[in-house]
Amino acid sequence: MAFLNPRDVVARLGLREGMILADFGTGTGEYALAASPRVGTSGKVYAIDIQKDLFPTLKNRAQEAGAHNIETLWGDIEEEGGAGLKDGLCDAVIISNLVFQVEHKDVLVGEANRVLKHGGRVLVVDWTDSHGHLGPTPEMVMTKDMTHDLFSRHGFRELESFETGEHHYAIIFEKE
Repeated sequence: MAFLNPRDVVARLGLREGMILADFGTGTGEYALAASPRVGTSGKVYAIDIQKDLFPTLKNRAQEAGAHNIETLWGDIEEEGGAGLKDGLCDAVIISNLVFQVEHKDVLVGEANRVLKHGGRVLVVDWTDSHGHLGPTPEMVMTKDMTHDLFSRHGFRELESFETGEHHYAIIFEKE
């Protein structure tokens, strides 16, 4: 597998019917769409992004997939309270291909911590390297160790880490 498969990655998160999930930096919604059937009709997926122009594509894709439990929200996850969700609302948060991009990494992790319930989980997916500039520039790469340290400083413990194709790693953290 050359690139990651969001369905396979999300399957490792342990989502169940009725859970509430936030997909930070959802983009076109690959992870939101993969999570939707796992949380079911009584669950909710908040697809959060700062780029509102991506929402029509995601809404159309969700409608075509019958994913009526996805709600798009404009939010700046690099600001405290920027996700626009209540404290302790979510069972899980997905942060994919985002940690390397954000300037305020501690605020991003703090925002995930804020919206999660005690014992909630965060799935982080990011690039293993620059891969000849296929991914981020070399100086922007967040290694698995750097990501582990960042989340550990904010009261998360690592549950599992795994490779997700040739170019990405994933880590699942639990809020302690």
